Amino acid sequence: MTPFILENRAVLSVTGADAASFLQGMITHDVGLLGPGRPVFAGLLSPQGKALFDFHLHAGDDGEIFIDVAVPRADALLKRLSMYKLRKAVVLARREALAVLASWPGGEPADARLPALGARWIGPAGSAANGADAHDAHRHAVGVPDSADIGQDELLWLETGADLLNGVSFTKGCYVGQENTARMHHRDKVRRRLVPVTVMGDAGEAVEVKDAEGRACGKLRSRRGDNAIVHLRLEAAGEPLFLGDARLTVRRPAWLADALKDATA
Repeated sequence: MTPFILENRAVLSVTGADAASFLQGMITHDVGLLGPGRPVFAGLLSPQGKALFDFHLHAGDDGEIFIDVAVPRADALLKRLSMYKLRKAVVLARREALAVLASWPGGEPADARLPALGARWIGPAGSAANGADAHDAHRHAVGVPDSADIGQDELLWLETGADLLNGVSFTKGCYVGQENTARMHHRDKVRRRLVPVTVMGDAGEAVEVKDAEGRACGKLRSRRGDNAIVHLRLEAAGEPLFLGDARLTVRRPAWLADALKDATA
């Protein structure tokens, strides 16, 4: 399969003796799972459990850890991590000579969220053609949310589907926002999620999702052709839904099927 550079992603690096432990105390997933060919998907949350940054970790040589993050958020993430550095033996940097590469469908190392998204890794900048637009269309077709859908300080981490897409560990110990995230999980309190839908008809400029009675039950987060991602109240997933004059059909990919089934039972 042909590799493409995801030019909408930036690469940060974390090096030094404390690199792994530094990240371990802040992010939602277990850095101990990271290894060659084993990327990790994680988030950095607010104390309330809302997603501030979502990113992928990739293992480099000699303990170096690469962070694959959306370009518009790269500098802000670097600044946020620097605030927590204190006296730890850690060096943080933006790596302009490196890029995030992907190929699909399938391939290794598989995207940490879902193998159907294809392979994802770090390589030299300029080593392949740009393919962010094509990759975005692919992930919409697969039905997986991404950074544009998650936003910043808008959605609770579990509302993004992170618990269903390998983005959180409930056994690794404390991290920022852990208390509310664990409570939602153990009490089964996830009432809204990012959900893939098919759009049928003319939605115009509408962003608010409504039920058959005209009541608001969600919002459009992104769209590629007939495929879209909406932030939806789950109990409405089994009802007729509308975006402007367009009818929405909730898609039920395998990673999300059980959550939708439980919510609409």
